Amino acid sequence: MADTSRVCSEEELLDYAHRIKVCGHPLRLKILCLIADGDDPCVSELWACLNQPQPVISQHLAVLKEKGIVRSEVKGNRRTYSIVDPFVRRLIESLQEERVVV
Repeated sequence: MADTSRVCSEEELLDYAHRIKVCGHPLRLKILCLIADGDDPCVSELWACLNQPQPVISQHLAVLKEKGIVRSEVKGNRRTYSIVDPFVRRLIESLQEERVVV
């Protein structure tokens, strides 16, 4: 019989599902992986790595920021990004570990 004490509440499941859905776009996953790998990269570094127009990357970053998954910080003349959602950080770290193992 399953241990029901470890089952998430309906509210928790909805919250996790929402965050996973926001991160589920392939380009957003790539952005999050680059942010996790880098030292708080700026938007120009991200669009250069992803070979995408800057407005496209900025739109995806805006969604991630609006949902509380990443934050931006101005450092000199650069706006850098970092992952602030611990659940998403662990999710991305899991993906990166899986990539190394496979």
